[in-house]
Amino acid sequence: MSLEWARVLALRTPAPPAVPLLLGGGLLAVLAVGWRPAELGLARPRSLREAAERIVGGLALAAVLLLPAAVRWGGGPLLGPTVGLAAVAVSAGEEIAFRGALFAALEQAFGPPAAIVGSTAAWTLAHALSHPPVFLPAVAAAGLLLAAWRWAVRDLAGPIIGHVLADLAL
Repeated sequence: MSLEWARVLALRTPAPPAVPLLLGGGLLAVLAVGWRPAELGLARPRSLREAAERIVGGLALAAVLLLPAAVRWGGGPLLGPTVGLAAVAVSAGEEIAFRGALFAALEQAFGPPAAIVGSTAAWTLAHALSHPPVFLPAVAAAGLLLAAWRWAVRDLAGPIIGHVLADLAL
């Protein structure tokens, strides 16, 4: 929650928001310390085919996440390199924190349904500070899709790729 507050405050100040966002993304990723990569869904692919499947899965997730934005997109400006890098850090950090560490902890303690619902609820609540209430159902739906992928495929690379690409495109 405090990271989301920092992001909101950074966006409301005249200083470039990239530095606080980069720090926030890094702090989110720190939550994965102590977890093995396989527990986070980040095990090394066993083959080139598996690696390709993860990338294609991430592209498919990005396409689904971008559907609502594509409907209302008006050709807005692209992100600058610094803000783009910050978007990558935050997106990857959120995935590592929510669908990596939190998901793994909830799944270990309470099982897959709790991991899916709990990580989705926490992610949606974290976004309540920076998104209008009318947008939160879309945030929750995106979180549910990413958590379901994480459970079904046992992979976090796809959600990271999808989330990063979606945030860069928005």
